[in-house]
Amino acid sequence: MAYPRLPLLAPNGAVATSQPLAAAAGLAVLRRGGNAVDAALATAITLTVVQPPSNDIGGDLFAIVWDGERLHGLDAAGRSPAGLTREVVLAATGRQAARPPEALGGAQAHGPAMPARGWLPVTVPGAPAGWRDLHDRFGSLPFADLFTDAVGYAEHGHPVSAGTAASWARAVAGHDDLHGEEYAEFGRVFTAGGRAPRPGERWRNPDAARTLRRIAETGAADFYTGGIAAALDAHAARTGGLLTGDDLARHTSTWVDPVGVPYRGHEVWELPPPGQGIAALLALGILDGTDLAGCTVEERVHRQVEAMKLGFADAHAHVADPDRAPSPTAALLDPGYAAARRRLVTDAAGDPVAGEPERGGTVYLCAADAGGMMVSLIQSTYLAFGSHVVLPGYGFALQNRGLGFRLDPDHPNVVGPAKRPFHTIIPGFLTRDGAPVGPFGVMGGHMQPQGHVQLVSAALDAGADPQAALDAPRWYWHTGRTLLVEAELAAEPGLVDRLRARGHEVTVTAERAAFGYGQAVFRSPSGGYVVGSESRVDGAAVGY
Repeated sequence: MAYPRLPLLAPNGAVATSQPLAAAAGLAVLRRGGNAVDAALATAITLTVVQPPSNDIGGDLFAIVWDGERLHGLDAAGRSPAGLTREVVLAATGRQAARPPEALGGAQAHGPAMPARGWLPVTVPGAPAGWRDLHDRFGSLPFADLFTDAVGYAEHGHPVSAGTAASWARAVAGHDDLHGEEYAEFGRVFTAGGRAPRPGERWRNPDAARTLRRIAETGAADFYTGGIAAALDAHAARTGGLLTGDDLARHTSTWVDPVGVPYRGHEVWELPPPGQGIAALLALGILDGTDLAGCTVEERVHRQVEAMKLGFADAHAHVADPDRAPSPTAALLDPGYAAARRRLVTDAAGDPVAGEPERGGTVYLCAADAGGMMVSLIQSTYLAFGSHVVLPGYGFALQNRGLGFRLDPDHPNVVGPAKRPFHTIIPGFLTRDGAPVGPFGVMGGHMQPQGHVQLVSAALDAGADPQAALDAPRWYWHTGRTLLVEAELAAEPGLVDRLRARGHEVTVTAERAAFGYGQAVFRSPSGGYVVGSESRVDGAAVGY
């Protein structure tokens, strides 16, 4: 058995993320006098180069920032092309597309789905504008200074880390089934003679270095209204895409107020729809009325799973672009609604459906500085390498976030023009009596709200520090009564048999990828920070 990883104790500032070189880029910014937002941005930008299967310049971004006094939320999700309609999708595919991939999970997995690759699921990339908008509001160092490490690694190369190489290899194997001119550039940029780079192999992407320089020098304007936008417009027109220069020029990020629920004397915060953070809040609201600390392991897992099912049922039924189909967020988070949903949790595994409230591939990082500013940030191209559509000469893949749309014409999240789809990526934040505790997050598609619930419960029900909370064995629910549990959790004597007796269809697995990868930075009562980073992958927590 491996020795547990100990938390990092940092007196001044810290960065935690899933790739050590990116964490080091953020720490270097802190040491140069940058604040937590500067550090988070340097980390995020570097992650596009050193962990490209999971995120890229062509992806989306969400963030929660504690500025020293209050929380701010940034929704930097892109919208669908103006030409994308349900009729266009059905005509292009010639059929009701296959069921969604496992990343969506739960109620999203029922019925036909958007195609996963190619131009149809491509939405406007929001990450470059998100970097700029975060910096404009909170940054202290010059914007271009935050690109130094990313440009250097892209131009001169870096050794590929083991976890990234594994996900890269899986993605390249899947690419072999994709044919068409829109996919041609992928092999040139992201393979080495048709294969993924191996662990430790040096990989360069000089095209991405040039693109990042242009974003840095123009404050992302070149991406949305300049040369990069024109190249995207031309490439889409030439290869059958719907994305246009007008779609890019119309893009805007949205500043939002985070939404939260009380849990064990704390407040847990997520961003409002179109993200699925509300699923975690719904589950925690249900669990807050249960004494999990006094439960057996089996009882705790059962109640968490059942609460999570209810949270997902509501999120998948009601979450959509709030500009087009406002969701009943306040009603869903009302304590009375949580109490009513809590009564549906029995001793047996259930198959919950959505309630009716009263109406009115990803990377995660967190950073904190000596002044008390803290950032929870997540960005992604969704499935590994997103759409697998790569802009020739620019070195980045476009996201496939449109996969989150539904094809049911009566669903609020039905595919349509200029809409934000249901989003899986969610940053989290914890406070107590209005004072910051710190940012946290767990990446991994449908696993993310489940990871949030398990991390928060480990910290607040079991008193675990951030690293121990991240290292705690996890479970993963996909759909129906299926339940994956990590081998370490299954080692609890009799646990699997007792869960099966309750009706859970339990599978024990040693495969780590299903259970997500997380990071957390909490304030220390004695000053400074206590930091945890995922031990299931190439995670790193660094500080000074």
